[in-house]
Amino acid sequence: MPGELRAVVVDAEKQLVWYVAYGSNMHAARLAWYIGGGCPPGGRRTYPGCRNPRPPRRSVPVSLPGGIYFAGESGAWTGGMAFYDPQLPGLAAARAYLVTIEQFTDIAAQEMYRPAGDGADLLATTVEAIDTAVAGGRATLGPGRYETLVCPGHRAGIPMLTFTAPEPASAVRCRPPAPLYLGMIARGLRESHGWPAERIASYLAQRPGVADGWLPDAVAALVTNALAAD
Repeated sequence: MPGELRAVVVDAEKQLVWYVAYGSNMHAARLAWYIGGGCPPGGRRTYPGCRNPRPPRRSVPVSLPGGIYFAGESGAWTGGMAFYDPQLPGLAAARAYLVTIEQFTDIAAQEMYRPAGDGADLLATTVEAIDTAVAGGRATLGPGRYETLVCPGHRAGIPMLTFTAPEPASAVRCRPPAPLYLGMIARGLRESHGWPAERIASYLAQRPGVADGWLPDAVAALVTNALAAD
């Protein structure tokens, strides 16, 4: 391994960032499959996991300027996927996990549906993209979903980083998410933010993609059932 890349790998194994999740990974048990690997019960995907399977050092609830919308087709859930758009009005509820840059890279690779062996190759590119995002707020790892890196700010001097689609909500056709996916997000909102069912249902019902395909009463019933099963 060249000396420069070796230094990048060593730094990435130690240096910390906040991975900001705004979809199903707000639920810690769901994120654990990305870190430890395996196939969740009833899942459609088997995750390779992170090279370092250590759990996040801590997590905190955060709110990001902008909003969440649903679009595309999820290979894990079917239905629309959650994406973050800083240009949307309001605030997006999220959860920040303190992880190493290497772990962040491995989580990103799995979200991007990169082959399991691509992690090492992606590491140097991700470190460079993180520097760009921290400096300018945004960087591109590729043209696909979850390949746009956004830095919405810092917490305790450590950069917060998330990934999303390259297009804003206004440029895509939004699509309703699957019930299981929306229910997992609801569980993550309660676990991370401590919101009651009514607030969760109101928040989700207003998201582009949900508002287009779900009646508010149906969202409320789904949230109630999802929280009762947690």
